[in-house]
Amino acid sequence: MLVDLFQKTRESSKRINPQRQKSDGLTCKKCGAELSPAKYGKNLYVCPNCGAHARLLARTRIRQIADKESFSELFDSLQTLDPLGFEGYPEKIAVLQEKTGMNDAVLTGTCRIDGIETCIGVMDSHFMMASMGSVVGEKLARLFEYGAEHQLPVILFTCSGGARMQEGMFSLLQMAKVSGAVAKYSEAGGLYITVLTDPTTGGVTASFAMLGDIILAEPGATVGFAGRRVIEGTIGEKLPNSFQSAEFVLEHGFCDAIVPRNQLRQTLSELLALHGYTAKRGE
Repeated sequence: MLVDLFQKTRESSKRINPQRQKSDGLTCKKCGAELSPAKYGKNLYVCPNCGAHARLLARTRIRQIADKESFSELFDSLQTLDPLGFEGYPEKIAVLQEKTGMNDAVLTGTCRIDGIETCIGVMDSHFMMASMGSVVGEKLARLFEYGAEHQLPVILFTCSGGARMQEGMFSLLQMAKVSGAVAKYSEAGGLYITVLTDPTTGGVTASFAMLGDIILAEPGATVGFAGRRVIEGTIGEKLPNSFQSAEFVLEHGFCDAIVPRNQLRQTLSELLALHGYTAKRGE
């Protein structure tokens, strides 16, 4: 399911192709229920019938989490290169930049959550399935460096299909780079919260997504490394239906809590306050 497609939005100069619609609205891809676009938006793009959480545009996520008009983007001038000379890659990036209004698959900056100044990064599946390329890694590494320098907490909403094949080994190197930045940030005493959203897979899961001091997840999110068929073929066993779901990950101790979208802003605010971060007064 895509979001913010039935009204003009500031995050995109062109509409991303909407999901298949019925004459009077949307249909949930999980349960098939008919959805009113207006009511669906007010429900934070969660199906009221089955609770399925749609994948969000990065700026939609920020509007749901951050105080109004408090977001300030960082590192938006970074541009993707074509280190392997991969055919059609620069053109694909240009098209997605036009469609999403983003320079690459992650949006980074600062915002306030209930008045608490926070560094925030949001990966966007609408940009090459939030694959991890050089710009994604550089923006995230710089975000942690900024957080350490300004003594701010870092909240990262992860989603990804994994490494970006068009950049080969340069993509895989981002795992180590961002993980190193997280380690230095942790040594400086910062609080790092990750929110696993659908889907968080591949090298992102194998690195910075699972390094948070606190790891939250949205209900029903796919969280894993390799695909189900690859793992079943490797171990020669049939995996349970719940495998690689947020609920499975929680049950096996790889995240701390599953938080519904309508409770996420409050939960993050409470966690920040619990760890000693306070709202700035007089602003």
